[in-house]
Amino acid sequence: MSTSFDYASANLSRSVNELFEILRIPSISASPEHSVDVRAAAEATAAALRKIGMEHIHLAESKGGHPLVRGDWLGAGDGAPTLILYGHYDVQPPDPIEEWLSPPFEPEVREGRIYARGASDDKGQFFAILKGLEAVIGAQGRLPVNVKWTIEGEEETGGSSLERYLADNRDELRADAVFVADGHFPKPGVPAVLTGLRGMLYVEIEVRGPSADVHSGLYGGVAPNPLNAIAWIIAGLKDTNGRVTVPGFYDRVVDPSQTELESWNQLDLDEGQMLREEIGSRAFFGESEYGTLHRIYARPTLDVHGIRGGFISTGPKTVIPAVATAKVSMRLVPDQDPLEIREAFKNRVAELVTPGVEVSVRELGVDPPISVGVDGRAVQAAARAFMRAFGRQPVFVRTGGGNPVLGAFQQYLGVELIVSGFGLPDDHLHSANEKLDVAQFEGGIKTTAALLEELAD
Repeated sequence: MSTSFDYASANLSRSVNELFEILRIPSISASPEHSVDVRAAAEATAAALRKIGMEHIHLAESKGGHPLVRGDWLGAGDGAPTLILYGHYDVQPPDPIEEWLSPPFEPEVREGRIYARGASDDKGQFFAILKGLEAVIGAQGRLPVNVKWTIEGEEETGGSSLERYLADNRDELRADAVFVADGHFPKPGVPAVLTGLRGMLYVEIEVRGPSADVHSGLYGGVAPNPLNAIAWIIAGLKDTNGRVTVPGFYDRVVDPSQTELESWNQLDLDEGQMLREEIGSRAFFGESEYGTLHRIYARPTLDVHGIRGGFISTGPKTVIPAVATAKVSMRLVPDQDPLEIREAFKNRVAELVTPGVEVSVRELGVDPPISVGVDGRAVQAAARAFMRAFGRQPVFVRTGGGNPVLGAFQQYLGVELIVSGFGLPDDHLHSANEKLDVAQFEGGIKTTAALLEELAD
């Protein structure tokens, strides 16, 4: 009797060719001139779901946004678990075109790797999930669990259509877990399941001094200087060891579990290589009492991204500027509350204000941190699935970046999150020559098939 893994291997060539059909569509959600292509990708995704036997497939339209591809298969019955499957069919622009070794929307396989825009982010990954379902159906005639599909077309532009849909359709999307495959292994041969994602609070500080720029020769020494004032504020937000000085900033920070810490040790991080090749600096900076991965995965941050004000053109101009601004972000970890941190940040800034200036803090963006337990039924099922498909237990890691979609799934549906991916670190996401190894694509198909079977047990 054929197993789902046998089916996946026997049909791998056809699966790759069918993936090519979607990869050929330039579904660049950030470009209005590609809106027709984005819809074409949505329709092609819907057609692929219908082809493997999914039901109730339709495009959920969004006013001013791109459609969500919805559908389900509920033949496993009321007593079976229900899994939401997430992905996105939109892609980044391919620029710079001249750096591609083959046209970005003419996919090809070279040395066992699929090269095309969207190969890894995220068409290749959600298509592996789709093919995993097909493998189970092909081998067993049916799925052992219920599934519901939500594949969006705005992930690359930060659109809000999916979040609104989740908020408005909670009963329709009721489920036990959601599987998000939009990431990569931390190193070849080592799968990973995410247990946390840092959130973010992004603000702009504005400092106003004189009513207009004034001459430093006439008024220097008496006129308040917004650039000096904003420099004092920034300097007062962190100490020289990288510890944030906002009162209460660390009060809610939850330390990683022992299971997570042991998983990070398995990554065998080459800190020297990271410093030389990834950061390109002479030394690390930050809370020295914590290890490198601990700081990246589980510690909050505060960083300045830009300062604007005064005269910056060539040559001298001796003015005291009227206004200075700085953009600052804080990467937050479980269980920090972005709103609490915002108020504490404002209070700290107020403490650092020097005489003669007016200071305001504007919020530019906020995403809450995400926490996923390692002992949940779905996460443990995923760990067993990766073991079956790739021959190795996944490590439990966190990531420095956030994803607002995951927070929306938790907030509106209360589902357990399985956050992972089948890519590799060298897939060149958002860059020229994006790729996905065929072996990883096949492994993703088998992982999905195994996940369905493990959830059913």
